[in-house]
Amino acid sequence: MAARILFSPSQPQAILDIARSLTPPGFELVMADVGTPAFYAAAAEAEYYLGLARQMGGEFFRAAPKLRLVQLLSAGYDRVDVEAARKAGVPVANNGGANAIAVAEHTLMLMLAVLKRLVPFHNDVVAGKWRVGNFAETRVFELAGKTLGIVGLGNIGKKVARRAVAFDMDVQYYDIARLTEDAEDALGVRFVLFAELLRTSDVVSLHVPLDPTTRTIMSAPEFAMMKPSAILVNTCRGGVVDEAALRRALTEGQIAAAGLDVMVEEPPPPNHPLFALPNVTLTPHSAGPTWENWTARFRNGFDNIQRVAAGRPPQWVIPELARHGGDDA
Repeated sequence: MAARILFSPSQPQAILDIARSLTPPGFELVMADVGTPAFYAAAAEAEYYLGLARQMGGEFFRAAPKLRLVQLLSAGYDRVDVEAARKAGVPVANNGGANAIAVAEHTLMLMLAVLKRLVPFHNDVVAGKWRVGNFAETRVFELAGKTLGIVGLGNIGKKVARRAVAFDMDVQYYDIARLTEDAEDALGVRFVLFAELLRTSDVVSLHVPLDPTTRTIMSAPEFAMMKPSAILVNTCRGGVVDEAALRRALTEGQIAAAGLDVMVEEPPPPNHPLFALPNVTLTPHSAGPTWENWTARFRNGFDNIQRVAAGRPPQWVIPELARHGGDDA
């Protein structure tokens, strides 16, 4: 009998076709949306969950007593109740960096969009305003020669560093897990303390998971340390930034601008205070799901499921549950 993989939430047909084309022999892919009767019926027999996290708590794990692995297609796992997973004895794995290239490219795009004033210039042009103002007022800047401070040097952070070096940026990083000196030399980065990074970086880019140690890691004291000319880029999770403090920093001139792909509440409420600021560039949590990495994410997910099915430990188990075994490198 085929082992059942519960896939959720539903996706467009073209994406489902990719998933079905990569489903290994001996496995049955059952698709259902979280919270529906079909979902709980499928969960009762499912050995594996593949998909995105949608408020996965005790109810979910109780409904899936045969579950052997929660395999996320995302890098983030903040919607998974880690304690419920631990109590159920089920490892939770993220996507193994499948979207790292996409997010790294998006990060550089936001840096460029902010420093080159892409959105204001576009809006001016379509409104019939061609090169309004003067170059002293509508300043644009280069990445070359700027200092980039990366907070969190995991899969995504490393790829951001490589691309930033190609733009002739000077790259420094802070992470609770330091690289070896040889690895730093190979990547072209140097380690600094967090406060030092904030004080000396022209661009601060966030690449950390959202957990109790990183929630509002950027708040009023941190913005006060930054250069008035610095910009903040966030492509990880909205909760790592105190949005009220960010708004004050942007309106009071503590920092120059921000490029955000994520927000605390998604979608944000209408008339969010950041919407009115001319020095904020926003995208709708769209950094990760490029067309190319749907295949990469499914490939990693099915590979990990096959590992568990074969009696091997899963890869990419989230740090809080690494005690269950696995190689999360």
